[in-house]
Amino acid sequence: MTESSWRSRAVSAEEVAALVPGGGKVFVHGAAATPTPLLEALARNERIEGVRLYHLHTTGPYPFAAPGMEQRFRSISFFSGASVRPLLDEGRGDFIPVFLSDIPGLFWKKHIELDVALVQLSPPDRHGNCSLGTSVDAARAAVDTAKIVLAEINEQMPRTLGATSIPLDRVHAFTVTNRPLHEADPPEIGEVEDRIGALLAPLVEDGATLQMGIGAIPDAVLRRLGDKNDLGVHTEMFSDGLLPLLERGNVNNRLKKVHPGRTVTSFVSGSRRLFDHVHDNPQVEFHPCDRTNDTLLIRKNDNVVAINSAIEIDLSGQVCADSIGFRIFSGIGGQMDFLRGAAESRNGKPIIALPSTAARGKVSRIVPSLKTGAGVVTTRGHVHWVATEYGVVNLHGLSLRERGDALISIAHPDFREDLRKALRELRHFT
Repeated sequence: MTESSWRSRAVSAEEVAALVPGGGKVFVHGAAATPTPLLEALARNERIEGVRLYHLHTTGPYPFAAPGMEQRFRSISFFSGASVRPLLDEGRGDFIPVFLSDIPGLFWKKHIELDVALVQLSPPDRHGNCSLGTSVDAARAAVDTAKIVLAEINEQMPRTLGATSIPLDRVHAFTVTNRPLHEADPPEIGEVEDRIGALLAPLVEDGATLQMGIGAIPDAVLRRLGDKNDLGVHTEMFSDGLLPLLERGNVNNRLKKVHPGRTVTSFVSGSRRLFDHVHDNPQVEFHPCDRTNDTLLIRKNDNVVAINSAIEIDLSGQVCADSIGFRIFSGIGGQMDFLRGAAESRNGKPIIALPSTAARGKVSRIVPSLKTGAGVVTTRGHVHWVATEYGVVNLHGLSLRERGDALISIAHPDFREDLRKALRELRHFT
């Protein structure tokens, strides 16, 4: 396909957005792939009302989230970010609790019958195929099942490999842009996160397969793995923190059973350097999240180390990771997918890592019981390793009393006595 032949089909963002039907169900591509110009054009079109926007974490401006827009647009999050939390707090938006691995099935099985997939794509290659670029996750199923596909084709969107190809003929209308993707700043690694990284790094053995999300704790672990060999990566996402290990060869994926020789992910979030790394890179494969997060596939790799975060954990081992009480903070995501997959992997290590306190040390994250309304993302039957800056414990196979004692041992010292008292009262232990 020649450049002139496909460019001749391009129209304005306003013309693309005008094809969104009133009352329609629309999937919005997320993270760095958020099609911002189309969202802005959609918001400017005052004739469009009653649109339901289904999305994971999106980046950039959020015109649909502005006060007064709720009659025209209803944000429905599978995973919420900072910009849409006010919508949920104020009742102007909705949240669907669901495993990341199950989201594509909502589209395929018509539980959510999409009218439109609103995506950002790379320019087509000579065969006429665009790429979903930095985010495949649930976008693959959305593009394959939606009645209409509307796109921003961005000159700067990386062409990624794996299950990313979208024939241009599948796109009903598109506009062309040449703009930088939305970047995510690297997290600041403080003393607490650095200490947790130091405690967890020894649990990663040579030949381990890693799943680490975005954030200071995963990055603190990654920067301490420079002496490890033959590491693999099978994850739902990664960011800049993984790049040094990829570039130095610590990660070569040689020993993986699933997609050997390839770093496997569902999406990436980070800097231009990260986007350049995945562009046309045959050693990095992007797959939909019902594949990357399939526990039956995850468990086939040996030595899976899955590190996930939490908001709080109670003394029985119940993990809340998506809400602060009733207030939705993020989402279920892939935590349970990977913790269970790692638990079933030979020599696998499912890990929950969190600072011991919140609110500048005023609140313990290890608590007698979860806040009213808090969501249990990881049940006490699924939890294994738990880490804070004060240590690492393995709760698997421990009784309720033993779990409580173990968790208290890694709580902040200022809260341990109160937690011991609470444990005695809750369980009537002597």
